[in-house]
Amino acid sequence: MSDPYKHPARKTRAPEFTDDERSDGVRLQKVLSAAGVASRRKAEEMIRDGRIKVDGIVVREMGLRIDPDNAVVHVDGNRIQMRGDQVYLALNKPPGMLSTMSDEQGRPHVGELVEEWKDSARLFHVGRLDMDSEGLLLLTNDGELAHRLTHPSFGVTKTYMAEIPAPVPRDLGRRLHRGIELDDGIVKVDSFDVVDVHNNRAVVEVVLHEGRKHIVRRMLAAAGHPVSRLVRTQIGEVQLGHQRPGTLRKLNPVEISLLYKAVGL
Repeated sequence: MSDPYKHPARKTRAPEFTDDERSDGVRLQKVLSAAGVASRRKAEEMIRDGRIKVDGIVVREMGLRIDPDNAVVHVDGNRIQMRGDQVYLALNKPPGMLSTMSDEQGRPHVGELVEEWKDSARLFHVGRLDMDSEGLLLLTNDGELAHRLTHPSFGVTKTYMAEIPAPVPRDLGRRLHRGIELDDGIVKVDSFDVVDVHNNRAVVEVVLHEGRKHIVRRMLAAAGHPVSRLVRTQIGEVQLGHQRPGTLRKLNPVEISLLYKAVGL
């Protein structure tokens, strides 16, 4: 299998349904096959077994026709992305780059990396990173998903690796769990672990579902441990992995489904 990190992200081709099919609806098993879920024969078996839901209702009818652009289809509880015009990208943002799509001062920005997508899709950021921070940034034109992933009420966690001065006091984790008072309110971590200590530097893992500006840097600085390097490694179940800095990749269907599930879509 080819390595997705060695190739630039490419646009997803929409399933090729005829105008007549789109106006009358497309058979469910054909939609599932076009979405890469299974062959038509296997899709029919899945329908008979009650594994498919359309708009929240279990379907067992073989001849059901649906609108592939608007119907919400779940297979075994996992939502299937069927629209070829929707974009889901993971970027490993390098330090020194803005998370914006343009910059009047001519500084490096994310828009330079997604040039091929900008004419056909308005991409939303899922959790911006400040210029000096690096790591995972999700980009999508699915506005509802982007909103839910970003809003703290949906509880989607973000994981960071932060480099701070050592030694790390034993009570730091308890203090961060209890909450640190900032000028715009208290912030609490979901989890905190010391990953590595070498000489006078330590690497700590911080997990939280907050989305306020510079929240990790401000929280650790307020606790007396200023951050010298910050890398976001995970959003929900989507991981940065070994993706090279400055590269894009398309999220795979499993990752997209997990993001939907995380926010109740």
